[in-house]
Amino acid sequence: MEYMSQEGYDKLVAELRQLENVDLPQVREAIAEARDKGDLSENFEYHAAKREQGRILGRIRFKQRVLANARVIDTSKLGSDTVQLLCKVKITNLANNATMSYTIASPHEANLREGKISVKSPIAQALMNKKVGDTVEVRVPAGTLKLRIDAIERIA
Repeated sequence: MEYMSQEGYDKLVAELRQLENVDLPQVREAIAEARDKGDLSENFEYHAAKREQGRILGRIRFKQRVLANARVIDTSKLGSDTVQLLCKVKITNLANNATMSYTIASPHEANLREGKISVKSPIAQALMNKKVGDTVEVRVPAGTLKLRIDAIERIA
């Protein structure tokens, strides 16, 4: 079961519709055009279009599986006293006093540029169910980080 926000769910549904209604028909048309050119054994366009069709069908199946197991979380029922999925957490790295702010998101919504980290990441795992003021140690590929939780905010 995959828990996610309504925004993440809607985004996955839109991507699936794009794949099914736009991308797949385009590649099927490309296969038909390439097939009309004759000998399929040496037809690069045909083989490239077939590979693209396989890639698109794989992505469609993956997104359908994710959506079948997705559960949208009602953020209004989440508390803001402990770190949970879909909470915004402000933390301080105690080694260099750098402050960071992350939103704990599902793996399908994680995007570091947007400040969203996966609930399955080492930092999120260490922060889960902790409270403001708690200090956690996180083992990351670069070593061990000592982080202090400064604020927890529920996202609307």
